[in-house]
Amino acid sequence: MMQHFVRPEGASPVNGYSHAVAFTGAVVAVSGQVPVDGEGRPVGEGDAEAQVRQVYANLATALEAAGSALEHVVKLTVYLTDLQDLAAFRRVRDEHQDPARPPACSLVQVVGLVNPAFRVEIDAWAVVPAGA
Repeated sequence: MMQHFVRPEGASPVNGYSHAVAFTGAVVAVSGQVPVDGEGRPVGEGDAEAQVRQVYANLATALEAAGSALEHVVKLTVYLTDLQDLAAFRRVRDEHQDPARPPACSLVQVVGLVNPAFRVEIDAWAVVPAGA
């Protein structure tokens, strides 16, 4: 498996993401993960950081089941209902992903998610390491 994180000269500055990530190997697509526990109960109502933590836990679980892990994520799409939650997302993201090799990322503010109590949803693309 090869990964190359691209931050080209002359491109705009970045905050926690790469402009592009080139990679080889099998790919895992993870559906949008929302802040629910293993029983499907909402977590962290009104608490953006608790919700982002649960979403990252769910991402890790899905990736592990598919033979990958958070360190192999090459692309995230983050959906926030309130851009005031961006700082909470960035804090949690930086705990789970190497700031020197961040994935490509898109962040979108949305009017709402499937449950009105949800403040965040994240989907991901990841590489399955060779031999996994």
